[in-house]
Amino acid sequence: MTLSAEKVAKLPKRQRGNYEKRPGEAMPADAAVRTLKAFKPVKFDQTVEVAMHLGIDPRQADQALRGSVALPKGIGQSRRVIAFCPAALEKDALEAGAIKAGGEELAREIENGWMEFDVAVASPDMMRDIAKLGRVLGPKGLMPSPKAGTVTPDVAKAVKEYAAGKVEYRNDKFGNIHAPIGKMSFAEGDLTENLEAFIELIEKAKPAAVKGLYIKKIAISGTMTPSVLVEIPHQGAE
Repeated sequence: MTLSAEKVAKLPKRQRGNYEKRPGEAMPADAAVRTLKAFKPVKFDQTVEVAMHLGIDPRQADQALRGSVALPKGIGQSRRVIAFCPAALEKDALEAGAIKAGGEELAREIENGWMEFDVAVASPDMMRDIAKLGRVLGPKGLMPSPKAGTVTPDVAKAVKEYAAGKVEYRNDKFGNIHAPIGKMSFAEGDLTENLEAFIELIEKAKPAAVKGLYIKKIAISGTMTPSVLVEIPHQGAE
């Protein structure tokens, strides 16, 4: 977002200084990361996010994007994962890092208001039993889904990946995709590698129904920093 000179002048000193250093044009991925890391920091390790505006029609099911990815350098944070699985898999799920694992009893806890987790994974045979949780988990984006990789026969592997920071992505109603790609404390090369890996993933995920310009804009930002535009990889209109 571009602010007017009047609005920039009203920003706190640190934010104003960062905004005034913000380049107006898109930059290669490595230069964009370098610019972002040069902004005056805050007193905590900021999360770095990428935002991509895509030329998709979010109203069309065949143009929707949703999935998950384990970025090459991680994202610098662990996540609280629960697992819906048969009793025979509970021990493996817990050893892989799940904070809770189970079936009907775990579902009842959630129905009763317990929501102290970030990701829910499930084995396929549990989906019928937890379908009733859709009205609770769905609006929060926590309902297990095959497209997101959170419904899988290998529950322990999914728990391990998500506990380590596997990233889920999903377009919003405006055709944007947002995802964390690391922390400001990461080395420039690590953030760049994660950024390029995510952009490449979205490039390859282009729905066949999309015509014309697919990636319209890419920007990265840190918590409480201005965004920096990233050059869009070469693409031709169809």
